[in-house]
Amino acid sequence: MRSLKNILITGGAGFIGCNFIRTLLEKTPEFKGKIINLDVLTYAGNPASLKDVEDRFGGKRYFFERGNICTRDITEQVFKKYNIDTVVHFAAESHVDRSILGPEAFVKTNVTGTFTLLETARNCWSKDGAMRQDVLFHHISTDEVYGSLGGTGYFTETTPYDPRSPYSASKASSDHLVMAYNHTYGLPVTLSNCSNNYGPYQFPEKLIPLMILNMIEGKPLPVYGDGRNIRDWVYAEDHNRAVWTILNTGKTGEKYNIGGENEWENIQLLNTLIDIVSKKAGLDQAKVRETITYVKDRPGHDRRYAINCSKLKKELGWKQEVSFDDGLDKTVSWYLANKEWIEGIRSGEYKNWIEKNYGERRI
Repeated sequence: MRSLKNILITGGAGFIGCNFIRTLLEKTPEFKGKIINLDVLTYAGNPASLKDVEDRFGGKRYFFERGNICTRDITEQVFKKYNIDTVVHFAAESHVDRSILGPEAFVKTNVTGTFTLLETARNCWSKDGAMRQDVLFHHISTDEVYGSLGGTGYFTETTPYDPRSPYSASKASSDHLVMAYNHTYGLPVTLSNCSNNYGPYQFPEKLIPLMILNMIEGKPLPVYGDGRNIRDWVYAEDHNRAVWTILNTGKTGEKYNIGGENEWENIQLLNTLIDIVSKKAGLDQAKVRETITYVKDRPGHDRRYAINCSKLKKELGWKQEVSFDDGLDKTVSWYLANKEWIEGIRSGEYKNWIEKNYGERRI
């Protein structure tokens, strides 16, 4: 049996990672272990997202270490210091537009960083040439590795990889490395490929928070191309419950697709957001809709993603619990209620806060 006592979460100060930490510590009573959050705190990593968690659990069940997953000395120190038995690898550069403008960071973090973690796990979890089997390396990935779909069909776990951007190519590379370490070295791994996440604490470069904040501030609402690109959306908490399910009952060496079974054209989603935000913030819907601005499509923009997650449902018993209506309502309400967090992100003040509170805590 896997122990799941000392879980290393990489990138835990980011959007999905911080929500995962909250899920484990606040909504998963069966988990009694410790969480070690290793994050280098790039622009999208904000420990302020976990300040209340650190206040309640810090030094007891939650531990933060600032460090880069690409640095072997750092990863090995963390493994040994905390006797890590489980890795949940969220850390990644994840914004497609940024990968087009600057692909090098994506290769370094997503490929080299994953390789460094795998090597660390292989070294720390093997003894006398034998690999421990009570440990687990779980890799978080994306449906974008599969490429683009037409009007019909779904991505399954056996869909051939066909990445179209530097981001998805770097994630595809890391996926292959993870599975290779299982086949070559016997490292116990699982892997999940997820559709678009949404929810609280998402950095406002991504579609949903960007549009919410632009509406509130009266800014244009930029839409790529014709706005008909389709994405499958899953609430971050549902995603994280799926990851927890895989950690506990997933079969070693297997991959699982996580999806919302919830496809929306970008323009449909935007119009729905306009309705919700306008009602909650007291805005004029018609005037907000007038700010929709169609812009030149980005290079290699995949037309449609859609996940078939029947394997996860049938084999492990997971299912989505948050409807899209409820999820969007919760998400909009969170952004409207957390202006201080948003201002810290937008102004860059959070960077000064990081240096003041964590600058001397680098490993």
